[in-house]
Amino acid sequence: MPNRQRSQSEGTPAALDEPDRLDPDPEDLKYAWRALSVVGLASIVSALNTSALNTALPTVVRHFNATSSEASWILITFLLVSTVVTLVCGRAADMMGRRSMYLWGLGLFTGASFLLGLAPNVQVLIGLRVVQAVAGSMLLVNSAAIVSAAFPERMLARGLGIYMASFSIAQLVGPTLGGALATSFGWEWVFWFNVPVGVLCFVWGAMTLRKVETDSEFTGLDIRGNVLLFLGLGGLIVALSEAASLGWTSPLVLGGALCALIFVPTFIWWERRVAHPVLDLSLFSHRPFAMANASGFINTVARGSVIIIAALYFQAVYDVTALHAGLQLLPLAAANAIASSSLGGLTNRWSSRTVAAIGSAITSAGLIIMFAATGTGASYPYVCVGLIVVGLGSGVFMPANISSILEDTDDDQVGIINAVRITVQSTGIVIGTALALTILTAPLAQDVRQAVFAGTVSALGNGAVDQLIGGYRWAFGAMVVISLIGIATSLASSRAQKAHAAAAPASADVLAEV
Repeated sequence: MPNRQRSQSEGTPAALDEPDRLDPDPEDLKYAWRALSVVGLASIVSALNTSALNTALPTVVRHFNATSSEASWILITFLLVSTVVTLVCGRAADMMGRRSMYLWGLGLFTGASFLLGLAPNVQVLIGLRVVQAVAGSMLLVNSAAIVSAAFPERMLARGLGIYMASFSIAQLVGPTLGGALATSFGWEWVFWFNVPVGVLCFVWGAMTLRKVETDSEFTGLDIRGNVLLFLGLGGLIVALSEAASLGWTSPLVLGGALCALIFVPTFIWWERRVAHPVLDLSLFSHRPFAMANASGFINTVARGSVIIIAALYFQAVYDVTALHAGLQLLPLAAANAIASSSLGGLTNRWSSRTVAAIGSAITSAGLIIMFAATGTGASYPYVCVGLIVVGLGSGVFMPANISSILEDTDDDQVGIINAVRITVQSTGIVIGTALALTILTAPLAQDVRQAVFAGTVSALGNGAVDQLIGGYRWAFGAMVVISLIGIATSLASSRAQKAHAAAAPASADVLAEV
């Protein structure tokens, strides 16, 4: 796998090999911060879309009288489509230009947000979420790539940390804002609020982002590979999301599982043979890269659904409004923002992979606290402690993991590498969300399951609340187990990088002797 530091192992000083990366021109450094401001503002828009809906979902469900299955798909559709489309956007960005795709993504996302507030029924709402997912992928696949290309290597961890902090700011504002808008103005404003921010992002981005030379030869897109990935991953998500309501022997659930068993291996087989694959599996032959992505995937599965199931918990168990639930989620986002923006001090002391392992361990501790608190129906202060610890762990892990993936990447590959990273972690989010919601609702009676998404469980009596608390015990228990596996994977990623670094000088010495 190509990397920026190869010149050092071959005996050539990196500073002479890449002066633009290690000793940047002052104007280039100014541009790096301006580019970060564009990306950070736009990331707030895309993150607001998800975080605001997490607390407003019961209001949307009650408005459309949606079933528990439809409620799940309001969330899962966005995650599934963005996961599949991300790789296409990554390849297209490397060939057609990050600036153009980024601005197109902003325009499409803003337009879809406006139309979502006009949706006449839940089916149209879900369809527009598909459009919004495509636009969100166009933004996400370019965000970290723009930051990585703009910042010198010695400042990359700081730039990525601030970039990730912008997501945390959206998570900080989003749940509270979503609850406030849904409670005071109606569910439509959960989507319409994105519009003025999106317009501002578009104008600032058009004024700021530089045009970048792109490959003149268009090698095509792997449409068949994308279809196979959609069928395989979609089948898995259908099986996971519908199993709780329909049962594991349902034809739909069995059909989804069969699609996953057939199309996922077929996708891997096809990608190894096609000339221009949507997912270049040869990248994973580089063990440090493979292990860093595996760590990101497992950790995302473990904690990716915390916000949504915590928001449902507050409204269903504590019988609070969407606004109050959003306020109760503030400590998690605040801790995440603080940890992300303070990452530079840790990376100056340890490698990014070691820092990622530390973040994974902190997240596991937070999930254990959440398991103990929600599984016993404890009062909010106990749950709040768990949220804070999860937020700190996630804020440390995510930018460190991104840095460990991108630090060995050539500039001409950063788009597709970042797309692979986002796809892997998006897959973790969609699987983690579907799995958590299924485990949570599986032990519940049908009427209680429906009331969970509408936020009305407490109205059914103490027996229903006790059922739901049992479901949370199972859900967070599973998340703790997965998170502990994530710690082991993060440590393995660090060991793989150390082994690779130790082997590189030895290989260079052998070549020099020859």
